[in-house]
Amino acid sequence: MKVELGITSFADNNDIITEEGRQPALSAAQRIRNIIEEIETADALGLDVYGLGEHHRADYAVSDPVSVLASAARSTTHIKLSSAVTVLSSDDPVRVFQRFSTLDALSNGRAEILVGRGSFIESFPLFGHNLQDYEQLFNEKLDLLMKINAQTIVNWDGNFRPNIDNLGVYPRPEHGKLKIGIATGGTPESSLRAGALGLPITYAIIGGDPKRFKRNVEMYKSSALSYGHDANQLSVATHSWGFIADTDEAAMRAFFPSLKANHDMLGRERGWPPYNEYTFEREISQHGALYVGSPETVAQKIINTVETLGLNRFMLHTPVGSIPHEDTLKTIRLLATQVKPIVDKYFEDK
Repeated sequence: MKVELGITSFADNNDIITEEGRQPALSAAQRIRNIIEEIETADALGLDVYGLGEHHRADYAVSDPVSVLASAARSTTHIKLSSAVTVLSSDDPVRVFQRFSTLDALSNGRAEILVGRGSFIESFPLFGHNLQDYEQLFNEKLDLLMKINAQTIVNWDGNFRPNIDNLGVYPRPEHGKLKIGIATGGTPESSLRAGALGLPITYAIIGGDPKRFKRNVEMYKSSALSYGHDANQLSVATHSWGFIADTDEAAMRAFFPSLKANHDMLGRERGWPPYNEYTFEREISQHGALYVGSPETVAQKIINTVETLGLNRFMLHTPVGSIPHEDTLKTIRLLATQVKPIVDKYFEDK
């Protein structure tokens, strides 16, 4: 059994919070250059995938993941390069396909599109969309994106975008179709939709016991079977927040200040209570959604999640908030050189 391991990032770019105090945020340009180094490090050490998120606000450095991934494509050799996610509701499916097809060419077939609604709403007014159309926008644009992926000449009618009448969409991927997957926070509707369409699915598990997503996976596979898809050929992935250091204690000390600062900043916008150490300790336990600790601790928790949910891929999301760049690189190195061998050996022996 092969389980892919990788990294996702939102290119967080706030003030850097450590035990020693606060440092000013990097420029967005420097943070983007750091992301390239993260991808190159992950590739050189044998991780399987790097996913980069899209945001349109000051505290995240990347609004166009494809440009960053395309830059990394020329200095990497095997790592899959994915969005995490493409906010399809506020984008144009034609341009999404063209950009990722270009990335696919530059990377020799390593591009992946992970589409979702996103957890932030800034892109909707920025690109002139009404939040009241949230659900309909996503459904219609996903339909168009899949049609473009399936055929070069497109005929399509919609409500939120001009119709396409017998027009070609170029460039085409060199080796067939682009890989398109759906990302979700766990709504039943997303599992049912992804299964019905026969698309890979990624669950963002950022709170609570990962085992509760077992029902979602069952719904996804049942939906796929009912629409004639081979559920065994479909990929199920998760991404969860995490951080790795030499020991459990070092990881907890380094990660908590940044995590709390990030949570409390968003909490002021969304009405959440302040983050505390009790919540942190619960989430880093075997029944929580944070993968924080030594390589051995994180590896065992990944193994448990993969077995429980039947995963094909696990992605560690790091950093959450802003931590020193060298600490992020160390997490990537430990995931690749110490966590991955433990996980690989366990499933090779199954």
